[in-house]
Amino acid sequence: MYVAQNADDVSFVKQCLAGDTAAFGVLVERYQRVLFTVAVRMLGDYDEATDAAQNAFVKAYQKLDSFDAGQRFFSWLYRILLNECLNAQRARRGREPLADDFAVERDPGRDLEREERRRAVQRAILALPRDLRQVVVLRHFGELSYDEIAEAVGTSAGVVKSRLHEAKQKLGKLLGSLRTTS
Repeated sequence: MYVAQNADDVSFVKQCLAGDTAAFGVLVERYQRVLFTVAVRMLGDYDEATDAAQNAFVKAYQKLDSFDAGQRFFSWLYRILLNECLNAQRARRGREPLADDFAVERDPGRDLEREERRRAVQRAILALPRDLRQVVVLRHFGELSYDEIAEAVGTSAGVVKSRLHEAKQKLGKLLGSLRTTS
């Protein structure tokens, strides 16, 4: 999905570095949705995810001259976002635990069973170890390919597939146990 856009991304980075700061706006438009989606799934909190995504863009802009055009822009940006998410999680320690309905959109037309299922899935994703949660979020919510995920997290496509398999197994167990306790 994002592979074909990398040449354009590099061009926009060069334009921005040459003084056309509006070119960075194109990159923000292109990646803001996926960064927010990844952040909310990593953090489980809408406000923290918004802050993490915004901070990632600010830091990317500030450090744009350190971007290596030999790598994918999204992978570089994702690593910045991941650091922001980790910082948010560290800052959260010691505060109250998240409520069960932290990242759920309210829509009166949806039935209760669907809402409970969404909450259970979100809790299960948040219960996964970080390395497993990353690949699940990037694959299913960020819609990245195995190769794109591998580059973003700094591993091989084979490891990504293995982590996805392990994550699915753990999610199945977590969701099965949540179903029996609900």
